[in-house]
Amino acid sequence: MAVLVALSALGAARSPGQSIDDLKIQVHGFATQGLVYSNCDEWDTLDSDSGSAAWMDAVVNLSAQPEPKLRVGIQARYYLLGNHGDQVVLDWAEVDYKANERFGFRVGDVKTPVGLLNETQDIDPAHLWVLLPQSVYPLASRYALLDHYGGVVYGSAPLGERFGTLEYRGFAGQRVIDSNDGYFDVVRSEGIVLPNGLTGPTFGGTLRWNAPLPGLMFGASESAGNLSGEINEGSLQGNLRGTQFRHLFYFGKLERNKWMIAGEYSRELLNAAVQNPVRPSNEATDRRAFYGMASYRLASKLTGGLYYSSYIDRKAAYTAFRYQKDWAVAARYDFTPYLYAKAEQHFIDGLGVGFIPSSNPDQRPSLRMTMLKLGVTF
Repeated sequence: MAVLVALSALGAARSPGQSIDDLKIQVHGFATQGLVYSNCDEWDTLDSDSGSAAWMDAVVNLSAQPEPKLRVGIQARYYLLGNHGDQVVLDWAEVDYKANERFGFRVGDVKTPVGLLNETQDIDPAHLWVLLPQSVYPLASRYALLDHYGGVVYGSAPLGERFGTLEYRGFAGQRVIDSNDGYFDVVRSEGIVLPNGLTGPTFGGTLRWNAPLPGLMFGASESAGNLSGEINEGSLQGNLRGTQFRHLFYFGKLERNKWMIAGEYSRELLNAAVQNPVRPSNEATDRRAFYGMASYRLASKLTGGLYYSSYIDRKAAYTAFRYQKDWAVAARYDFTPYLYAKAEQHFIDGLGVGFIPSSNPDQRPSLRMTMLKLGVTF
């Protein structure tokens, strides 16, 4: 549906005398190959204790600007992450109209504008890190968080030289979490199957304040909604209704000379009610997470950095899967503007993110993980 919207808008906007060159068509993309080794049994369904290269992305996006204020775009991706993917998916497809700096809107399958990095977490060339802080941006669940079907309004308001600029983004629509998404890894390992995944309305917004000090920004986001689905296998068979969620983000970032310093706090509250005449139940989570990161450009082609990431589910059972603390040290080398390599070492305590109980029965909470990635972009 989102693809049809984008193509229809492009056709409607093109005037009879308009040439292909007038559409200002651009094609970009990137491809990455990752390698993961860890001293645990399995990370994100990868056979990582033996070293695994079953992690790759190939992305192509096409955009056109038929009118000065109108842009139409679409992005497709082939991805593989262990048992996930091995298929081509639609990342987003949108029509964007920007009236002026104060107001614009986009509709279609659009990225959800929350947090510091959600709108860029799928763009590997934009980041130093092999793996973004998993406490807030878990890789296996990326597609559950990245986008929604609906719309976004956005704009900015200058507050004067003494007070900087305020940016806003508001969104509403339908969130769809596919049944094969990594979001369901843990419940799938327990034999619980949602054949059609989860879907439901979502809404929220973000405010960002660009301070008068160059490179300094603070922001806050909130996302809320109600998801529903059907469980047809496992111990909780029935209709999942009234799954209310609320996700809060508070973040800040400073970019100055060769330095970048950023941090973010996230809290996700979820209450799920399973309507089952034999065994009705209620499930709740209270996930709290934060990270702090810093990077420094050591040379024109070399950047280094580190972050600390922390996660805990206050409602979960007292096991190693309740929490996670992760120190990561990273480096990136840009051979050319189109070819780069990354290396990252993780020192992890706790299995709360990226580890499935059935695949890690020994529950070894202290582990090491080495990650390498090679990327090309165009």
